[in-house]
Amino acid sequence: MTKPTLRPATPLFSSGPCAKRPGWTTAALNDALVGRSHRSKPGKAKLLKAIEDTRRILKVPADYKIGIVPASDTGAVEMALWSMLGARGIDMLAWESFGSGWINDVVKQLKLKDVRKIESGYGELPDLSQVDKTRDVVFTWNGTTSGVRVPNADWIADDREGVTICDATSAAFAMDLPWSKLDVTTFSWQKVLGGEAAHGMIILSPRAVERLTTYSPPWPMPKIFRMTSGGKLSDGIFKGETINTPSMLCVEDYLDALAWADSVGGLDGLIARSEKNLGLLEAWVAKSAWAGFLAEDKAIRSCTSVCFKVVDPWALALDADGQAAVAKKLADLLDKEGVAYDIGAYRDAPSGLRIWAGATVEASDLEALLPWLDWAYAEVKAQVSAA
Repeated sequence: MTKPTLRPATPLFSSGPCAKRPGWTTAALNDALVGRSHRSKPGKAKLLKAIEDTRRILKVPADYKIGIVPASDTGAVEMALWSMLGARGIDMLAWESFGSGWINDVVKQLKLKDVRKIESGYGELPDLSQVDKTRDVVFTWNGTTSGVRVPNADWIADDREGVTICDATSAAFAMDLPWSKLDVTTFSWQKVLGGEAAHGMIILSPRAVERLTTYSPPWPMPKIFRMTSGGKLSDGIFKGETINTPSMLCVEDYLDALAWADSVGGLDGLIARSEKNLGLLEAWVAKSAWAGFLAEDKAIRSCTSVCFKVVDPWALALDADGQAAVAKKLADLLDKEGVAYDIGAYRDAPSGLRIWAGATVEASDLEALLPWLDWAYAEVKAQVSAA
C-alpha cells in the first residue's frame, strides 16, 4: 500500500493517562495554587469548585456526596471495598483485568467468604440477571481492557437491599450513568477528561452513607481509607478537605478540563464526541478485511477504550505467539512512525490494538489515523510472510 501522507495532529490514543483536551498547553496551569496550603481558604475553594463542577457536569443528585481521594481510581475503589464490604454477601462481576483485580482483593486480601464470582471472557458480558438484589455488587461500568461496557443498569433492582459499587473510571464523562442505581461510583482524573494522575473521585449515595455509618468492618482500617470518625461521616472530605495532600497543579488541570467540558456542551456534548469517534471506528471496521472488534456485540461496545482483534485468516492461521507478535509489530510500527502512541492491547488482554476514543480525542485525528492502520498492517503482513 502507498504510505499515507496525512498524519494525526495529535497522535495520543493511550487508554490512560489519556489525551489532554484539545488546545491544552501548560499555560492552563498558570493559576495553580502552588506554594500554598491546600487547607488555606483559596486552596479549599479550588477543591470545592472541583467537586461542585463535577456534580453539575455529571448531573449528580444534590444528596450524593462527592470526595477527592488519594491514589486515583484504584484508591477510590479500595476505599469502598475496605470500608463497606462484609456486611452481607457479595456478587463480583468481571469480564476483564480490572474487574478480576477487584475479585482478587476481596477474596485474597479481605478474605471474605460469601463471594459469588459472575464472570465472562474478554469481549463479552456475564449474565447480569444472576445478580441478587439482597447482596452487594461490585462491577466496572466500562471494561477498559476489553472494550466492553454494560448497556444499561436495568439489571440493578430499584428495591435492592445491598449496595452497588461501580468502578466507572473510563465511563464517567463519556457515558450516561444512572445515579439512582449507583451507590458508590469512582473514577480518576486521567481518564475521559485527560487530567493528571494520582487523584481519584468517590461519589456516595445516601444508601452508601448509611452503610458507612452503620457498619464497622472487622479489620484494621488504614488512615488513607477512612471516611468516618466515631461512627459519623467525615463530611469535610466531601467539601474539599482531602485525606492527604493533593497536587494543586493537578487540581488546576482538572478545573481546566472541567471548564473545557462546559465549552463543548457539558455531559451531553462529551458523550456525543465519544460516540462520534466510536462511529468512525465502526465504519472503518465494517470495510476492513483484517480488523474486528473484541466486543462483537454493538450493544456492549465501549465508546472510550475501543479494543480490536486481527481477524485476517492469514493471521489466525498463526499460533498464539505468532498472532501476538503481529499485533506488537503493528503497534510498534505506528509508534515508530509517530502516528499513534501506546495502542497495543493491555498486557492481560487478548492480542490486538486498543484505541482511546474518548471526548478529548478529535475526530479529525482518528480519521487521519485509519489509513495508517491499514498501511501498517499491510507492511507487517508482508514482513512476517517474507520471514
